[in-house]
Amino acid sequence: MLRHLDIRDMLIIDRLELAFQPGLNVLTGETGAGKSILLDSLGFVLGWRGRAELVRQGADQGEVVAEFDLAEVHPAWDVLREAGFSYDESLILRRINTRDGRKTAWINDRRVSGEILRKVSETLVELHGQHDDRGLLNPRGHRILLDDFGGLSAKQTKVRTAWRALSEAQKELAMAKAKVAELQEEEDYLRHAVSEFDSLSPIAGEDAELDKQRRRMQAAEKIGEDISKAYQALGLNGAEGMLGDASRWLADAAGQAEGALEGALAALDRAMTELSDAQSGVEACMDALSFNPHELEQVEERLFAIRGLARKHDVLADELGPFADQLRERLVALDRGESDLADLEKAVNSATASYVSAAADLTTARRKAAAKLDKAMASELAPLKMERAVFVTEVTETEAGPEGVDLVAFTVATNPGAPAGPIGKIASGGELSRFLLALKVCLTGSESGLTLIFDEIDRGVGGATADAVGRRLAQLAEQGQVLVVTHSPQVAALGGHHWRVEKRQTKDATLSTVVGLVDAERIDEIARMISGDRITDEARAAAKSLIDGQLI
Repeated sequence: MLRHLDIRDMLIIDRLELAFQPGLNVLTGETGAGKSILLDSLGFVLGWRGRAELVRQGADQGEVVAEFDLAEVHPAWDVLREAGFSYDESLILRRINTRDGRKTAWINDRRVSGEILRKVSETLVELHGQHDDRGLLNPRGHRILLDDFGGLSAKQTKVRTAWRALSEAQKELAMAKAKVAELQEEEDYLRHAVSEFDSLSPIAGEDAELDKQRRRMQAAEKIGEDISKAYQALGLNGAEGMLGDASRWLADAAGQAEGALEGALAALDRAMTELSDAQSGVEACMDALSFNPHELEQVEERLFAIRGLARKHDVLADELGPFADQLRERLVALDRGESDLADLEKAVNSATASYVSAAADLTTARRKAAAKLDKAMASELAPLKMERAVFVTEVTETEAGPEGVDLVAFTVATNPGAPAGPIGKIASGGELSRFLLALKVCLTGSESGLTLIFDEIDRGVGGATADAVGRRLAQLAEQGQVLVVTHSPQVAALGGHHWRVEKRQTKDATLSTVVGLVDAERIDEIARMISGDRITDEARAAAKSLIDGQLI
């Protein structure tokens, strides 16, 4: 509930501190005393849109502070926790407006954006009056109000869950169809490419190995003839034969050389050994370089095929294998696409059936709640002297969505047989006030934690009707806190707490202030509301009778 309101330098208020109480708080005063300014100031600290010029003449800035006492489970804390706040028993809103129009807001001494301020204020205060465009007259909120009245949160959740499942299933089906369509456009390419890869079957590292083989074969062609000549030169017809002949000749002559040829013979033996090693090495090289000329052709053909395929698909040769796997996967996806689409379409059909069932169940429940609300409204309108008026909650079909398939609108006909229409367009000022009050009484089934403000909602009514209005305001106040700006003595007499808004003249300015009233002061104020400026004993007696609960 709203506990304190501190206003400084706003319009014609220089300094004002108010301490509101639970129950029904009434504000009275003469026309032009500043009651609307009080509400403008409260709306300013709550972040509502209002007057552009709020700073009092001669002041540098205006400031409003509002303090609320809230339970830990109050919806405001859900909003604030998302913004990083922690629970505190008191919630203090502070907002300033400078002369140049800049506005700055704080919540519990922490600066916040206007968006957060407005989200929080929506859970704190609800304003109703003849120009109510934020609450009951807003058609966009009628479905929410009806669902709350009917206690349909479980059915709402079921519909939202079914809608989310349907949306996801439709999204998956759409994505799958798009993917299959894309694959179908390149089906010929995929099948031809996969066929090429299957025929060639390239493996990682093969390009480098083939290139190495090719270079070795090409080198063998160039050096093979020289190596062959060298081998011949080292053989029997060459060095080996000549060394053999020299060794035999020297051996025959050694017997007569008296040892002079032993060193030469030993050297020839060593030379023959080295020559043999050289012959073995050359022979091994010739064996290694020997190849079938057709084999070079095969190596070059495969090497060029691999490199050509890599260029064709703009990948590295060693990446051909993984790339081929990707193409095969896409081809498999295409081949099984129709089967997958069939399964996804079944899932969409199933989700659609679940949503239609849940939405139909919610529609039935809404129609029952609407009939119940219409009946409750009829009971409320009769004491408000509107027994001939007809209130109808229309539930019509609209486009499917997360909230179901229903469009909800509160309509009224002020007289039997008259055409029904939107509540905000059909009812006159006084009728509208009573419609709104009756509707609020019906819709407020449990404590919401909201401070309800009614701005001259009793305008245009008097006598027993005004008394009925006051009693319904008092009924609402039993569940929390209600602030009502009123010109009706019957309503004011039912208040648990009474303030009078006064305008006072100073030498330099006109200022507005608020005075708390008790006992005789309260009687005099209600007497003024009855009789005007001249308060008579009869008016005081009538005021006392109203306070004591006796209708005049």
